[in-house]
Amino acid sequence: MTIGVLTSGGDAPGMNAAVRAVVRTAIVDGMQVKGINRGYAGLLDEEIFDMDSRSVADILTRGGTMLLTARCKEFMQPEYQKKAADILHRQGIDGLVVIGGDGSFRGAKALAHLGIRTIGVPATIDMDIACTEYTIGFDTAINTAMDAIDKIRDTSASHERCCIVEVMGRRAGYIALYSAIAAGAEEVLLPETYDYDEEKIISHILENRAKGKKLHMIINAEGVGDSLGMAERIQRRTGIDTRATLLGHIQRGGHPTCKDRVYASMMGAKAEELLRDGKSNRVVAYYHGEYKDFDIDEALAMQKHLPEDMLVISRKLIR
Repeated sequence: MTIGVLTSGGDAPGMNAAVRAVVRTAIVDGMQVKGINRGYAGLLDEEIFDMDSRSVADILTRGGTMLLTARCKEFMQPEYQKKAADILHRQGIDGLVVIGGDGSFRGAKALAHLGIRTIGVPATIDMDIACTEYTIGFDTAINTAMDAIDKIRDTSASHERCCIVEVMGRRAGYIALYSAIAAGAEEVLLPETYDYDEEKIISHILENRAKGKKLHMIINAEGVGDSLGMAERIQRRTGIDTRATLLGHIQRGGHPTCKDRVYASMMGAKAEELLRDGKSNRVVAYYHGEYKDFDIDEALAMQKHLPEDMLVISRKLIR
């Protein structure tokens, strides 16, 4: 049996650990492994090569993905999905592990319906995949964000500023919520809950300043955005020096944390195990403290919400 592995969509720290686990567990189980560079785009270009245990040596500690990644809009079209399935058949690849986010899983679902056994592994710093309580890269991203916010707090406090730090997350507020609690922010703006009432923010800043507070830290989620414009408006209304910092892709890079390395390794091994056992069209998940798997169609149909208990507590802590 020969299986393939690719990484797709946005990179996430820990992807390399998942790739390594897929390759090494497959070899131990007597299978051959082929790597596919640059995700679905590389698959369509047949950037496929043989892998062995040495292929994944010394990648565990590195961020990014050794297989490279890309976004491939063509792959949404049925004719390109059929082309990819034909290439996999021609290459003798019996099953495919797709490491990525929900867009990558839609591609895996299409291949499964074309007769390619596929298993998805959730890797996205946004943590926005509903079937799992953990996605590869999230832990590293929030630690990176927290460290950056701590540094911004030091300099902003010295100048008695209001500061807005915009973190990533697409349409999800997980990175913002976690980093706001961890960094002791005074405000957090989440796409799931923000009402776009800047008057309340301005009143809060002025109330805190009247109480003697010299710094006002606002964590703004990417899904809310407009941090630079918001900073200008707040400074104009309050007279307080206000700066905006967009952390950007620093949150994607860096050495994966212990959690991301271990969880990614477990998920990669689980994906290989599912292919070994003849399963297809599944997504690996960390759910209620266990590594499980869900049908891709079921997983993509699920809705994910911010934990209500975290939101309640954050309203008491973030003031």
